[in-house]
Amino acid sequence: MSYLKKILKARAMGSFLFLVLLFFLVGCVNSDFWQPISIMNCFNDSVVFTFLAAGIAFVILTGEIDVSIGAVLGMSSAVGATLLRDGSSWQVAVLAAVLVGALIGLVNGFGVSVLGIPSLIFTLGVNGVVRGLIYVYTGGAWVENLPADYTKFSNQLLIGSLTVFYAFAIVVVLAAHFILTKTRRGKYFIAVGDNISGATLVGIPTRQTKIMAYVLCGVFAAVAGMIYTSRIGFITPTAGNNYEMKAIAACVLGGISLTGGQGSVIGAAIGAIIMSSISRILVFLGFSSDYDNTITGIMLITIVVVTTVMQNRAVIKTKHEILRARTAGSRGAQTEQAATEKGGSV
Repeated sequence: MSYLKKILKARAMGSFLFLVLLFFLVGCVNSDFWQPISIMNCFNDSVVFTFLAAGIAFVILTGEIDVSIGAVLGMSSAVGATLLRDGSSWQVAVLAAVLVGALIGLVNGFGVSVLGIPSLIFTLGVNGVVRGLIYVYTGGAWVENLPADYTKFSNQLLIGSLTVFYAFAIVVVLAAHFILTKTRRGKYFIAVGDNISGATLVGIPTRQTKIMAYVLCGVFAAVAGMIYTSRIGFITPTAGNNYEMKAIAACVLGGISLTGGQGSVIGAAIGAIIMSSISRILVFLGFSSDYDNTITGIMLITIVVVTTVMQNRAVIKTKHEILRARTAGSRGAQTEQAATEKGGSV
């Protein structure tokens, strides 16, 4: 029973219930949405955002932000796609893409953790630099004519309608969740985001932890980029543009606090399913998918506002409880002192 209560109180559970409710309501409007293949497509289509959300979850859990992951996806996929086009094996292409993502993540981590530059400002600058490098690297042209074996791999099924890519995403998310919750170094990420001063006092390497968070974010974005390459079949200089907003929204929707220290990678993965399903849901509801970004922005603003209000109320409530406790303690001490003085005078 206690284990069940723990599950129900998990922040990710609210996201899961919202996902179920969302799918149920859409199915009530258009019953075709309830077809197993349609539901499974929502999961399979979320694979890119699942990796992006899982990667940036490490950064947000430490109390920082990364708005360059869309550009990292674009740069990594451009490098990997170019190697594939020129005859390199997919293993070499993926390794090169991951190294590019890790390098950009290392630069972000160094700027934020070592130089002390605000993460929003620094990663925004890196985003602009990387976007420019993509145009320089590709000459502003599309990277096309990729090997058919690689592009067809995204459609390979493992079990039923479950693709190999999404099955891989599930394994990675579960592994990341295990690391964050069951290993000592994995818990550093949450500890740093929860109380960086306290984490420093108990000997946690806060700088190294933040740098590692950004490196992991870059690696996850690179993997997402190579999956994106396989699914799309070509890469444009604008690949991954504005993906950072959906990834951040997925994390927030999945129960991860933007102030850090709260949430889980599983919640981020659930949020990724919701965010990536918006376009498909709009089609089933009879609306244009052009409203996708608008709805994403509205959801992000709404979630942040609601979360902020709830956090402010919780802080005020805590302060009131502390004040009442101190007042009650003070009154008790005054009563005891008065009783003592009265007994002494008798």
